[in-house]
Amino acid sequence: MASPAEQLASNVNLGAFAKATELKKRLWFTVLALIVYRLGTYIPVPGIDPVVLEEFFRQQSRGVLGMVDIFAGGALSRMTVFALSIMPYISASIIIQLMAAVVPSLEALKKEGEGGRVKLNQYTRYLTVFLAAIQAFALATGLEHMQGPSGPAVLDPGLIFRLSTAATLTAGTVFLMWLGEQITSRGVGNGTSLIIFSSIVARVPASIIGALELSRTGALSVGSILLLVAIIVVVIGCVVFVERAQRRILVQYPKRQVGNKIFGGEATHLPLKLNSAGVIPPIFASSLLLLPLTLVGFSGADASQPWAQWISTNLGHGRPLFMITYAALIIFFSFFYTAVVFNPKDTADNLKKYGGFVPGIRPGNNTADYLDHILTRLTVIGSIYMALVCLLPEFLTAQFNIPFYFGGTSLLIVVSVTMDTVARIQAQLIAHQYEGLIKKANLTGKSL
Repeated sequence: MASPAEQLASNVNLGAFAKATELKKRLWFTVLALIVYRLGTYIPVPGIDPVVLEEFFRQQSRGVLGMVDIFAGGALSRMTVFALSIMPYISASIIIQLMAAVVPSLEALKKEGEGGRVKLNQYTRYLTVFLAAIQAFALATGLEHMQGPSGPAVLDPGLIFRLSTAATLTAGTVFLMWLGEQITSRGVGNGTSLIIFSSIVARVPASIIGALELSRTGALSVGSILLLVAIIVVVIGCVVFVERAQRRILVQYPKRQVGNKIFGGEATHLPLKLNSAGVIPPIFASSLLLLPLTLVGFSGADASQPWAQWISTNLGHGRPLFMITYAALIIFFSFFYTAVVFNPKDTADNLKKYGGFVPGIRPGNNTADYLDHILTRLTVIGSIYMALVCLLPEFLTAQFNIPFYFGGTSLLIVVSVTMDTVARIQAQLIAHQYEGLIKKANLTGKSL
């Protein structure tokens, strides 16, 4: 039988949405903020030749720069004020998370509650500015050395160009960091995730047009397009199923008497996700794997040189060594990042502190070992699932020459962010309906 919350969730309809004025304000704010972001991806940095830039990024579309450009919504290939996108902020957040697991002072802040979280967020902002400044200056320096058939990419190179470009790109990243925080607090959903989501989705129309153009010229058959659509639907269904999958561990709290009242005695569940690491492992793996190929393109090395030829041949997209290494790195980072975000020992200590226990398992170290055993088995399945999702586009491109425009990482991000945003909207609607029921109950009580 469905719980009252599930019954209430099933009754959420358009009528409830029409009455939820606060939710509509949040949705409008989110939409307007994303529009501001998309407009900023078309404001170019001055002093750069767009023709030379387009030629260079056409060659680097399969490297790290191509992957970053997908997350930037094309802002990097157009070299706009948002060229670095929100990636420095994400990198800073991951670094702070990793450091909080190994640095005692940061680990203590993590356990302080709201005050510690505010300090960690402040450290993340400082680190974001530092990383963005370094990346922006390096990118400006690289642009000065960029040459194309049409000439140099930078019209007037020099220290002034490097400093002005670095300042512009750093300011763009800081603005996006602030915009993402505003969306999170005043809009609907996670602001950072929605910015990346909008960047990836913005390329969908161009990709559809490109596929239809290939079909028109005969380079891609209608059957291949239908097969591609069917594969995308199946993969999305699998991603939704796995991302919602949980292993619920029963936790029992004993009864305790305070005065004449008895508290506790209820049972709850500790949910462990099948994919606890999220989309971080594919991002790490693809960044490391595509780095050598990008360095070859940036160094301007002759393709006939043995080392450059070996990298291009063996570490290119669709190559067996690339796919094997990619899968191995995804599995490794899945275990690594899961160990960072979930500590069985801390969870077991918290359960013991508040009197909770897993039936049949002794509190303390035995509970920690039990949770670690279950989490390891879940991570094995989750890492294999992520590897298969990310390798599927590579396999289709290599074996059947199907132009899979979005990699597995992009697909995982789009589906995960969509599910999270829909869940938050539904939670807002349910909260609004609960408020309406409480108000009606109060009015009824007063009339009585």
